[in-house]
Amino acid sequence: MAMTRQFFLKSLAATAGALALASTGASAWAQTDYPQRPIKLVVPFAAGGATDILGRLLATTMGEKLGQSVVVENKPGAGTMVAAAMVAKAPADGYTLLLGSNSTLTLNAAIRQSLPYDPIKGFTMLGSVANMGLVVVAHPGSSVKTLADVVAQGKSGALSYASFGSGSSAHFGAELMQAALGTRMTHVPFNGSSQSLTAVMGGQVPVAVDSAVAAAPQLRSGKLRAIASLGERREPLLPDVPTMAESGYPGFSAEAWFALLGPAGMSPDVSAKIERVLKESMAEPALRKRLIEVGLNPLWTNGKDLLARVEKEQPQMRAVAARAGIRAD
Repeated sequence: MAMTRQFFLKSLAATAGALALASTGASAWAQTDYPQRPIKLVVPFAAGGATDILGRLLATTMGEKLGQSVVVENKPGAGTMVAAAMVAKAPADGYTLLLGSNSTLTLNAAIRQSLPYDPIKGFTMLGSVANMGLVVVAHPGSSVKTLADVVAQGKSGALSYASFGSGSSAHFGAELMQAALGTRMTHVPFNGSSQSLTAVMGGQVPVAVDSAVAAAPQLRSGKLRAIASLGERREPLLPDVPTMAESGYPGFSAEAWFALLGPAGMSPDVSAKIERVLKESMAEPALRKRLIEVGLNPLWTNGKDLLARVEKEQPQMRAVAARAGIRAD
């Protein structure tokens, strides 16, 4: 009888252990069985531009690796704030993601006292994906032919420069440049690169800071003259244009950048899977080649490094905004 009871208890324990193991396995399977339906990638820029192309390339490549469609939804407006607020408030299930930018995570916080989202606490950082270079351009017939001319005329306060918007990456890049050069140029903001570059080509404003993507066609046609690139390295679209560092200002770098984000509170298993797939996608030669062709510089970092960059740059951009008097319109 005692042996029968002992056997019964051992059998019961073994059965309970097997059930627990099965339950644990099922739970782990359920957590990593993502995605089970299409994913929405919100792009806070209008369709057709380089950043929209970036979003669609990411959507296609990641979708293939995840085995589910990734559908792009364009939500431009308010310096990426419309899209950012939408994603920050979405369920944290991995089915709504954001192609954010430095405007989303560092610049908006520097020029606005309140935002409809928290740039750090409101998101799960999934990784950086690309940079977009900035370039200083001038009218080909103007007296501004070199960076030395910008310094000479800019220190007197007689020079003005255009950008594609107040509080934009071009505006911040130009003010970082001014701090390095010691100039006092007057900022003339426009609503987009088309208007900004048209003003320079028409002679209304002598100089502009704009994206290499937007400026490259006008530079190739001779309608604009390149003065310097603001990035750490020469732009693939403009290999003949020297950087600020090469022009006598070592260590200078200013650029726009883009990153993949999800709502705060995502499951570690889901966010880890997205990070892994993002890394694999950014290593694809076809994707990298296409990004370079449209003027973007592929640059992958993981979510941890992206968060560190945001935490480092936020106070830096606040200092730039305070020094230059940059405020939201």
